[in-house]
Amino acid sequence: MGSYHSRIDAKGRVSIPAPFRTILRGGAPEGAVRVILRPSHLLPCVEAWPVNTFDAVCDRLEQVPYFSEDNEDLGTALFGDAEPVESDREGRIVLPDWVAPHAGLSGAVTFMGHAQNFRIWEPAAAAQRLAEARARALAKGLTLPVAAR
Repeated sequence: MGSYHSRIDAKGRVSIPAPFRTILRGGAPEGAVRVILRPSHLLPCVEAWPVNTFDAVCDRLEQVPYFSEDNEDLGTALFGDAEPVESDREGRIVLPDWVAPHAGLSGAVTFMGHAQNFRIWEPAAAAQRLAEARARALAKGLTLPVAAR
């Protein structure tokens, strides 16, 4: 949850925010974290997935007929430029070469939580996305379903 601001250093590294690192480590205070980075299907940002969550999402590809064009397209889109990365002890990851062109990242970045993953944005694009999402949700009257008791 939340949004955090950071900077890409001269070596192309960026620190995953501490609250995200704590969750990725399962509450452990120290150690490296691993995530799968991939370009978003729909938005100009980078998705960062916990490995086990990405694996669970990808398992759903088995529900799409294996030799179908849809399976081929979705599998290629999911795995073709997904990249596992591991942080150093300080929580820094090196961003792959494709990140900057896809998400327009150059110096400052915004990490934004999104349910089962987090996303890395160019700060102005992150602010615009948040404002647009809020406005559309309000205009559509979107709410979450109430759980049955």
